[in-house]
Amino acid sequence: MPPRGEHDHGGELRRQARAAPLPPSEDPGMSDAVTLSLAEPPVHALVADCIAADRLAGLDAKQIAQLPVVHGGRPGALGDFFKVRGGRSSVVRIEGDLPQVEAIGASMAGGELTIDGSVGRDVGIAMSGGRIDVRGHAGDNAGGARAGAARGMTGGEIIVRGNVGDEAGARMRRGILAVTGDGGRGTGIGMIAGTVVVLGQAGPGAGRFLKRGSIVALGPMDRPATFRYACTYRPPHVGLLLRYLRGHAGVPIADRYVVGRYARYAGDLAELGKGEILQWAGE
Repeated sequence: MPPRGEHDHGGELRRQARAAPLPPSEDPGMSDAVTLSLAEPPVHALVADCIAADRLAGLDAKQIAQLPVVHGGRPGALGDFFKVRGGRSSVVRIEGDLPQVEAIGASMAGGELTIDGSVGRDVGIAMSGGRIDVRGHAGDNAGGARAGAARGMTGGEIIVRGNVGDEAGARMRRGILAVTGDGGRGTGIGMIAGTVVVLGQAGPGAGRFLKRGSIVALGPMDRPATFRYACTYRPPHVGLLLRYLRGHAGVPIADRYVVGRYARYAGDLAELGKGEILQWAGE
């Protein structure tokens, strides 16, 4: 157990794992999914923050195609780039490799959004609910904050089945961000609460300016000097969270991480200092 006087994040991790809903696709009352297939790859950055599962739920295919986007600083319509099938569903599937497409799932509050490929920066920024599943890499600021905003995502889940760019989970307030690959620079920078799980190598500067919240590092990590070692133990709440990610989200997590020991580091002591880095320390 954490030493007396240290902030215990187990309660929050347990609440997140219990409260996270089953994917909407498992609900028999849901209609067929909306499918967006990339038809015209963008030449410039395409800002498509209109794509969020809850915002598409009340729209038919024609209305979805008319949603506004910005391509290279110029206004356009979603249908200029994507073929739309289906409508009026909070289950959304995007087909295509989208490294130039930004801000998908911004401010999403519910539903399920699956991206069959990589995606550009700002996926899931300011998200408050639902699940985003990226079956590829994600660019900078995944689950982070809008420019100038004090808070990033405040709820929901983002699963990235690949690497993330810099500052993933920046200023995160609540929610879960799980990365099966490596993190970029500043993963979880300025977190206020919430949980980031990195299966690969956490990038340099991970956890800097952490106020509260947890970074669970299953791979190697270069910790900031402003974190203090507290103890090594088997946190039951981490096992619960990893089982949830494995069972409900299909994240490939080996048993040794689920039942293993974790070294706990409290910090960032340059800030509030009530956050933690939990680094896998073996079986």
